Amino acid sequence: MTLNPLQIAGLVLGFFGMVGTLATTLLPQWRVSAFVGSNIIVFERIWEGLWMNCIRQVKVRLQCKFYNSLLALPPVLEAARALMCVAVALSLIALLIGITGMKMIQCKSSNERVKAYLLGTSGVLFILTGVFVLIPVCWTANIIIRDFYNPAVHIGQKRELGAALFLGWASTAVLFIGGGLLCGVCCCNRKKQKHRYPAAGHPAPHTDKQQQNGTVLSKTSTSYV
Repeated sequence: MTLNPLQIAGLVLGFFGMVGTLATTLLPQWRVSAFVGSNIIVFERIWEGLWMNCIRQVKVRLQCKFYNSLLALPPVLEAARALMCVAVALSLIALLIGITGMKMIQCKSSNERVKAYLLGTSGVLFILTGVFVLIPVCWTANIIIRDFYNPAVHIGQKRELGAALFLGWASTAVLFIGGGLLCGVCCCNRKKQKHRYPAAGHPAPHTDKQQQNGTVLSKTSTSYV
């Protein structure tokens, strides 16, 4: 099992997906203020993220403040936090497993089946990370769009989709592609191993022929004595 460009591409995409997942978790631009209605306030910009909210005013620095109490947060925000933290941890584990599999490829004495399983496990974890990122991002986007078109919500409380949500969608796509490449390489290597090594319960036919030829020669040699 040699180094394959698809393996390297899958691992690189997984790394970029991990970086995007971490950036999506930390950025405060999940919900941004929407300028709608007749009273347009353009000198103030509000950002709301998973860990902090920020206010940016004209000629004033960006002021950010972490949320005071964890228990006082809405359940949606708490669930989004938990899912994104799990996604960051899974992406890191997947990257470490993939790097271990790549290092074992360079070692000739290592088992090829173990190498394939490590790469396949890394790919599955990357895909699972994409699922964990996709759930809170789509959930938050749905709430923002629903409240934006809800006439009962005050204009000052309406929000728009922030840059962190788009980064989350892009990171999900990168994670799915990278994980799919690693899983595909694992499946191809397993098929090659099955074709290369026959099953233990089916012996090769040429050995039987050799034994038959040996018995025939022994019989013929003894008949002339």
